[in-house]
Amino acid sequence: MTAITNNDRLQPINIFEYEKLAKEHMSQMTLDYYNSGAWDEITLRDNHAAFERVKLRPRILVDVSDRNLTTSILGQPLQLPFLIAPMAFQCLAHPDGEVATALAAASAGVGMVLSTLATKSIEEVATACDKFPDSLQWFQLYIHKDRGLARTLVEKAYKAGYKALCLTVDAPILGQRETDRRNEFALPPDLHLANLATISGLDISQEKGESGLVSYFAQQLNPAVTWHDLEWLQSLSPLPLVIKGILRGDDAVRAVEYGAKAIVVSNHGGRQLDGAIASLDALAEIVAAVDGKVEILLDGGIRRGTDILKALALGAKAVLIGRPILWGLAVAGQVGVSHVISLLQDELSVGMALSGCAKLEDIDPSLLTMPRL
Repeated sequence: MTAITNNDRLQPINIFEYEKLAKEHMSQMTLDYYNSGAWDEITLRDNHAAFERVKLRPRILVDVSDRNLTTSILGQPLQLPFLIAPMAFQCLAHPDGEVATALAAASAGVGMVLSTLATKSIEEVATACDKFPDSLQWFQLYIHKDRGLARTLVEKAYKAGYKALCLTVDAPILGQRETDRRNEFALPPDLHLANLATISGLDISQEKGESGLVSYFAQQLNPAVTWHDLEWLQSLSPLPLVIKGILRGDDAVRAVEYGAKAIVVSNHGGRQLDGAIASLDALAEIVAAVDGKVEILLDGGIRRGTDILKALALGAKAVLIGRPILWGLAVAGQVGVSHVISLLQDELSVGMALSGCAKLEDIDPSLLTMPRL
């Protein structure tokens, strides 16, 4: 891999160093947009703190000379047990945006979820990854008030070869991100909502005294979506439905009843309801509630390979990686994203070896000591 350097400094050796370095490559508005959470950012901080509260109980005298990190999600193989989370406006971090991220993911054999609010189109991202025909790409959907938009987006994703539809359910309205409001967040004139501007002319505009994204959600997204709308959504294509944004066992059970094939345990990176439970703290209840009927993924707070190990031990089949990918993208485009992926891969492999796990199937709850409530 090409070395990542900045003014002859050594390349980052962990995610935290990428976060620090990324600040030198982004505008203040972009940095604030990517890194901020809702209100007092309690949930934002707790997402990672939850991993620090859980301790490992390693097994000893296990042959770990050869480690296998491969898995599968919805029947499709992955070289590593993670996907890149859906994140909007990636061209704010680097001109190649979602295309660079998708290429890094595909070349590493991990999945990517493309956001409805991407700055590269469904088709452009898919075409860029043509040389990786087995790559796992999902499309994340927000349901707009104009249902024709949802229908068109789903049809485009299916035609372009995306493997699943990932519906975000924790954003009927946008959480209050005060930094974005203070910055009057908007897209610069040269960036657009690639999947929506061409269909309907929708874009994120400047709003006096407010985040343009808040205004967009209030004007365009449908806060009246309910469980019954899942049947309509599934009628639009044969794509399996993944529900992202569940934090309760009873909601997980209901998602299965309404046809979900996988669930992403997520609090939207602490960007929606501040004070909500950390994603990791919600995981065990949801895994128990669905009782193996669907695959469970975890989103939020991953910063080390041992974080991935802990999530898998609690029953997640894979995890979604968010902000660290953006930091790598900002620092060095596709090369930076690839390096972030490789750092997490190496850390997971080392964590497995030191915990007495030669393959992902060896990872189970006995490896963990949970905090006392």
